[in-house]
Amino acid sequence: MKSTLLVSPARLFLLSALLAGISTAAMAAPPSDAQVGKSYAVTYVHCGTLIDEVSDAPRQNVLVEISGGKFRAITNYTAGFAKPAGAAFIDLGAETCLPGLVDSHTHILLQGDQKPGQYEEQILKWSLPYRTIMGTQAARRALEYGFTTIRDLETEGAYYADVSIRDAIKEGAIPGPRMFVVTRALNVTGAYAIEGYDPAWTFPHGVQVVDGPVECRKAVREQIANGADWIKVYADQRVATGNGVVHSTPTFTPEEFHAIVDETHRQNHKVAAHAMGLEGVHNALEAGVDSIEHGAYISDDDLKTMVARGVWYVPTLYIFVYADEIHQAGGFPGWEGGVGIHAETFRRALKAGVKIAFGTDVGGFEWTINPANEFPLMVEYGMTPAQALRAATVSGAELEGMKDQLGSVKPGKLADLDAVTGSPLSDIKVLENVNFVMKEGVIYKQPDKH
Repeated sequence: MKSTLLVSPARLFLLSALLAGISTAAMAAPPSDAQVGKSYAVTYVHCGTLIDEVSDAPRQNVLVEISGGKFRAITNYTAGFAKPAGAAFIDLGAETCLPGLVDSHTHILLQGDQKPGQYEEQILKWSLPYRTIMGTQAARRALEYGFTTIRDLETEGAYYADVSIRDAIKEGAIPGPRMFVVTRALNVTGAYAIEGYDPAWTFPHGVQVVDGPVECRKAVREQIANGADWIKVYADQRVATGNGVVHSTPTFTPEEFHAIVDETHRQNHKVAAHAMGLEGVHNALEAGVDSIEHGAYISDDDLKTMVARGVWYVPTLYIFVYADEIHQAGGFPGWEGGVGIHAETFRRALKAGVKIAFGTDVGGFEWTINPANEFPLMVEYGMTPAQALRAATVSGAELEGMKDQLGSVKPGKLADLDAVTGSPLSDIKVLENVNFVMKEGVIYKQPDKH
């Protein structure tokens, strides 16, 4: 809101506004003059509240200075502040600012796969260029939801399109979050869609199919050579529930699994394992993976192993609730208490001290659904709002090996900043309505000016 010298009767309006509760500090604030998509030599952001993920408590009335795509200084804001000539100013005095969010499990090349026919249509009917275009739209949505960094866990048959989108974003050709990609992912013969059709026909697969240690090792080399940041492996298939446990059929043999992990680690990369049930999780941990994705059931002994080795847990809670609702509504059997087992696994992992990162599996559900709806489930299943937010900031940055550059608002770190109305520490659902997004000092979304 712009402050000017007013004459009567406008002065009377100002006095009535002050009496109505508008603070003099807010009235004195310079206008927000920064524009979406533009970069400035210096930008100042006035945050009414700042959750910096460094201080013990949120800070009030803060001025964040940004230059060269990084946070340069965080100081107290005063009503008399006058920005230097040529600098931009953004007034978020009525907002809560926080670090840009990190989603550690996404699929931008997938536009929903839980409803009948969705997956087959994308794999069999959509061209690779069309899927890539749709992927750029998903990336933009992710950024506008407030996720300035994502780890995209497989192209689902779109080969290396994730590498191209990642690089186009990095070069500034298209808007989107910072991306870490796995490319094609790995699974064995007969274990991944598309399966179940006339064996006389050959259909494309959503993964790179490999058998035997030699093929496994070669595939890792191919994917890393073609731009993979991580390697993803499917540890199991065909889950079933019983007596509070999710069981699964393992995919790779120990020899194959160890070849994948050894080759990946030899090249200083990390392995993410899709592992749903008891057997799949255990085999993945025995092979030495770096993260367990989904983990609907993890034994207490395996949780201890995860803590001892620092293995990450990315639980993706919402996709299971979403899928179960669709299957039940369609008259198909659910997975008999699996959602509840998953929730209990999350609680046990939290109590055991396992490192948990926020991840949603968005793409498995449509990108029109805000993936921030994962946060309320994390809180419902035992986290405090502060812990849930930390899973999507500091923990996400650590998982990606970028804790020194991301995850908190601190001088020297990349200037990724979100803002919301209200406080996520008292109502985590406000993260479903991020109204300001900045990535590396560039504004991609801001509140409408009034």
